[in-house]
Amino acid sequence: MWKRKGRKDRRTAKPVPMELCDLCARVLPEDEAVSGYVPDSSAVHETNEWFDGLRLITTCSDDHFDVLKDGYAHRPFVDEELWAAKLTRALTTGPPALSMDQLGCRTGLQEPQIRAAVAWHNERMREAQERSDP
Repeated sequence: MWKRKGRKDRRTAKPVPMELCDLCARVLPEDEAVSGYVPDSSAVHETNEWFDGLRLITTCSDDHFDVLKDGYAHRPFVDEELWAAKLTRALTTGPPALSMDQLGCRTGLQEPQIRAAVAWHNERMREAQERSDP
């Protein structure tokens, strides 16, 4: 009968958490990454509304971070876009049909903001439809 020798002295390698540079796609160890938040009206956090309107960017260097940060600084922050994203989150994570009051409670938005968000969203959908029509 054969016995396998134990591996007492061998240590298994622990996986190193990795990140991907949002600018150049370089893969790097998590502890070398440069990360931070930039204003972006298209960004909503899936669970924490405190981060709504902020996008987490991760890069391999301060220079790459500055390039992305400058790019977002020139992108307009559109309140209606953020409000529409908040509505989408509320409608996709809870009961399918909500009253205006319920939407307000779930999003923190007032009725005029909700209506403006819906109008903004509908206009983007119309524009997309026009671009795709032959």
